[in-house]
Amino acid sequence: MPLIALSILVQLLCAVHCVRNGRNSLWLMVIIFLSIPGCLAYAFFEIFPQYAGRREVRAVKSAAVRKLDPERDLRAARDALDLADTAANRIRLADVLAEAGKGGEAIPYYEAALAKAPNGDRAAQLKLARVLLDTGSPERARELLGALPVSGSASENDRVKLLLAQATEECGEDEQALALYEEVAERLPGAEAQCRRAALLLKSGRRGEALQVLTEVEGRAKRLDRFERMQNSDMYDWAARTLAALRAEGA
Repeated sequence: MPLIALSILVQLLCAVHCVRNGRNSLWLMVIIFLSIPGCLAYAFFEIFPQYAGRREVRAVKSAAVRKLDPERDLRAARDALDLADTAANRIRLADVLAEAGKGGEAIPYYEAALAKAPNGDRAAQLKLARVLLDTGSPERARELLGALPVSGSASENDRVKLLLAQATEECGEDEQALALYEEVAERLPGAEAQCRRAALLLKSGRRGEALQVLTEVEGRAKRLDRFERMQNSDMYDWAARTLAALRAEGA
């Protein structure tokens, strides 16, 4: 009896989904007369493809593939470069290396790719600057970012300024970095600029200003959906912990 009840429930759910989403009415016959096999067929052809394109599903799928075969993308990129030594293939390999945390290995590939592009490649220059910053060369990163041509996208220019602020901070010029963080925080989505500014304020002993910035981050985090927050979960978690500690100290 429990299995029969479960079968009826599954059929009912599939039938409701079919009607509400305007699917071919022939599916109703399949669901009703073929029972569970019919429901499985309906789910495979009509329900699963509906969600396969969602960014959450794509992210989970990509993570699963990387977990099962972490070297797959690297092998493919090396094979492509062996077949054709082009700037695009060098950038592809550098991208994979950088994503794998091998920024030091990625740098020469980015540099070689840029040498092959007579007019420069703004996207590749930006990637190289990011890797230089991550591998402890903020001066070179700052120089490269400062020489980048202005993009037609305001948000892209702000992302460059955020990286420039990080490089400036790493170079020890805190006041200039704070000004850049404050400028881009007003326009960029998310809270990376605000969190970095708060951390630098705390390092400079400006607790009150950091508290104010982190309170703004807290308000912004409450307005995000789960996926948006998950993308920067480490940063938001740090902000929440730091804010709680500052409030406890002031209590």
